[in-house]
Amino acid sequence: MRFKKDASCSSCPFPCDIYKNSPSVVSGSGAMHPLHVSYRRHQTICKQDSSVTHVIYLLKGSAKLYIEGINHRHILLYILTPERYIGLLSFFETPRYSYSVTALEDSTVCMVELDYVKRLYVQNHAFLMQLNQAFGRSVASIMRKIITLNQKNIRGRVADSLLYLSRLHRSDSYHLLLTRKELGELSAISEENCVRILSEFRKEGIIKVDKRQVTILEKDLLRKISEFG
Repeated sequence: MRFKKDASCSSCPFPCDIYKNSPSVVSGSGAMHPLHVSYRRHQTICKQDSSVTHVIYLLKGSAKLYIEGINHRHILLYILTPERYIGLLSFFETPRYSYSVTALEDSTVCMVELDYVKRLYVQNHAFLMQLNQAFGRSVASIMRKIITLNQKNIRGRVADSLLYLSRLHRSDSYHLLLTRKELGELSAISEENCVRILSEFRKEGIIKVDKRQVTILEKDLLRKISEFG
């Protein structure tokens, strides 16, 4: 990983709510002291059970947020893309992360000290509301994941994951950054079952798979499988 201290927030393509509501924007005091960190693919951004010291904001690339289970069996909760906070679920509740985040491709994050953000949260009502909204979106994503894992069979879970990735990429044809194992973790099934279901969908003409390129051919049918699976 590479570090860049006191990065310029004024030239950032994705200025976060922390910067927009910071007194330093008006006073020019530079009290935020942002730290930009670049990660390579597969590098860990934050580790489950490690201490929470900064609020992290994803500026470039993508990352997976997952719970580390027993015997290296993980549950991938969702994918993070730019303009998303990392570690928001651990903001006030606990001094340690209850999940891990790993870069899916070369990525850059902005880190701001947690104590500074907590002070801003208490003092600035607009920022409080904005951060609560971001927190609510994260919780809603997890609630939807719980419903999927609890109520759908494995075909429904894989269909749900493929549709989720389609929405994330805003396209019915996308490059799959996840490995088959990770796609299985996103669907809470084994890698073997994931490969089998993908093969079934391909043979049924629902999707086309060319190496790591996935194309959804029958989206309405995939939706029905996701809904009733």
